[in-house]
Amino acid sequence: MNTVLEIRDLVVRRDKNIVIQVDHLRIEKGEVLAIIGPNGSGKSSLLLAVARLLKPERGKIFFDGFHDGHESRTAYRRRLGLVLQEPLLLDLSVFENVATGLRFRYLSRAEIRKRTETWLDRLGITHLHQRRARSLSGGEAQRVSLARAMALQPELLLLDEPFSALDAPTRMRLLDDLRAILAETGTTTIFITHDLKEATQLGDRLAIILNGRLHQQGTPREVYAHPKDDEVRAFLGL
Repeated sequence: MNTVLEIRDLVVRRDKNIVIQVDHLRIEKGEVLAIIGPNGSGKSSLLLAVARLLKPERGKIFFDGFHDGHESRTAYRRRLGLVLQEPLLLDLSVFENVATGLRFRYLSRAEIRKRTETWLDRLGITHLHQRRARSLSGGEAQRVSLARAMALQPELLLLDEPFSALDAPTRMRLLDDLRAILAETGTTTIFITHDLKEATQLGDRLAIILNGRLHQQGTPREVYAHPKDDEVRAFLGL
């Protein structure tokens, strides 16, 4: 398989404390890796380090075979799509929010319209295209955020607890839609969650982070069948 992202000997500190340590982790092309652990375990810090929004104290992050000093942060981030727990939409229409990232890439008007309309339709929000972002529900806003990220055709999609603030029915509908989209597009994805059900539904593989360390990785079947230690076993509820 083709490795998109590889992390080696990573250590990240925040406020002088080590918040995440990863000896080795790889993400293959087209794979959905669900990084799971309790709140405060270091999952989001790992994602921010991958996005080059948080500088590691030690270690290397290789993207497409090159380490993180190979290209500028701007060039690197343009290859990524990022969706956070809070959608962080601009006070513009839904259409303009999805189109904004494409305009920063200096695409033609025709291409911007085509991609924007495509992803409004794929996320089921075409009927909202003229609505202001501040008038949207939580689920609608997160669909806009996902459409904005997917319209960029990212080489790596980073999702940081994107459904945790949503009610259960809305969360399940979005999860089902996203699973179908990722399977269809083959988008390589890192999905951060503290919810085991979400992780096993969406992830091809799981990476379990406890107390700031990567404890185990593998397919859901492998992890549940062979938990590495008592901490993993307790987290899985076995």
